Amino acid sequence: MSTAPAPTGDAPRPAAPWNRRHLLGLEELSAEEITAILDTADSFAEVSDRPRKKVPALQGKVVFNLFFENSTRTRTSFSLAAKRLSADVQDFTASTSSLSKGESFIDTARNIEAMGCDVMIVRHSISGAPKLLAQHVRSSVINAGDGAHEHPTQGLLDLLTIRRKKGSIAGLTVGLVGDIAHSRVARSNIWGLKKLGAKVILCGPPTLVPRGFERLGCEVAHHLDDVLPRLDVINVLRIQFERQQKGLFPSVSEYFHFYGMTRERLGRSRPDLLLLAPGPINRGVELTPEVADGPNSAILDQVTNGLAVRMAVLYLVSGLPQARNPVA
Repeated sequence: MSTAPAPTGDAPRPAAPWNRRHLLGLEELSAEEITAILDTADSFAEVSDRPRKKVPALQGKVVFNLFFENSTRTRTSFSLAAKRLSADVQDFTASTSSLSKGESFIDTARNIEAMGCDVMIVRHSISGAPKLLAQHVRSSVINAGDGAHEHPTQGLLDLLTIRRKKGSIAGLTVGLVGDIAHSRVARSNIWGLKKLGAKVILCGPPTLVPRGFERLGCEVAHHLDDVLPRLDVINVLRIQFERQQKGLFPSVSEYFHFYGMTRERLGRSRPDLLLLAPGPINRGVELTPEVADGPNSAILDQVTNGLAVRMAVLYLVSGLPQARNPVA
């Protein structure tokens, strides 16, 4: 098994052996590998508090953001993470690329790789697109969200936030509430939480939380008020209107009535309930403003932790010798 090389300058050492060139999902990772990423992220977290927010760990490396879907937080977070590691960063915009002239997804990536790209960060509307790309390029590939499949760095930052707030993940009961059926965030959370020893309850309308998820070892519930008192953590997921067919629930107001996190529901929860919500949040749909901004909320902590997680992932996947540069 290989380990990432000792970083230069004042970058932290990797917390455990890491022998992967890509991060495509949490399903394929072991609990030890997930923990290694979280531990490395903990080491990088303090970099953002320094007067000079930069370490030379990836100096000379070239990172490309290949986003085929819109993104604000994830794309910005990856760009900033790469820059804090001293990498050169280039953004790719599909709408203004040669894809509009008929060039294939793979050919576009190979041309980018020919310019010296070391790491490709890929978001795509089609599940499996990052895995397909990883089979055709020598660069490292990081999945930044593929269809309804996975969003591994979002899952990792949620895990890091829980661990930092609760001390440990093992033994916690975590509720994922909302549009589970269409959510790549839910799938990454499920894999990560289960592997680290948490009990996972999925809650939402039957049309958005089908019983088939029980095969993943999760409890499925359709009444939030019944399970809320049991939860140590609740992760309120956004309704994926852009991926849904119409008619999956009668109305937004009815959804909010049964599943929205309100001050009243918070009052019936455990006092130390930790509330998470991957952005963008829809105030008045999944939760009320006073809940989103209240003392139980760790929404902005998730954003901060996301930067540390993405620094860790970039650092770890860049640490192995690449086929095109075996002496790296």
